[in-house]
Amino acid sequence: MALICDTGPLYASMDVSDDDHGACAQLLSSYDEALVVPAPVIVELDWLAGKRLDSRAMEAFVRDIEDGSVRVADLTRADYARIWQLVAQYADLPLGFVDAAVLAVVERLGEHKLATLDHRHFSVVRPRHTPHLQLLP
Repeated sequence: MALICDTGPLYASMDVSDDDHGACAQLLSSYDEALVVPAPVIVELDWLAGKRLDSRAMEAFVRDIEDGSVRVADLTRADYARIWQLVAQYADLPLGFVDAAVLAVVERLGEHKLATLDHRHFSVVRPRHTPHLQLLP
């Protein structure tokens, strides 16, 4: 089992001025299962951290990938097909590429929980393998 991570908790754990910093830093530092980050989340995180934080925050995150404490889930061919199904299905939200990629990885790995601050999207979308996701923190 693993905890799939969306951009929000990762960013909040980096930014001590973020309102959700404490809860997110605690969740990510104390979670017993593997932390898995879908590859598109890294690009979004880099963009956000690059605009708002010192480069050391992203450097520390990359070190976590290098040392294995964070695993990266690359997208598969089937994930890309599922992403565009989700984008079309939830066009009224709208559900963007990164959020759809997160959900595709959650489905592929059969996970029932997701670390996210984006309750607007992830409380509405319905994964194939479970009626709803447990959203953390």
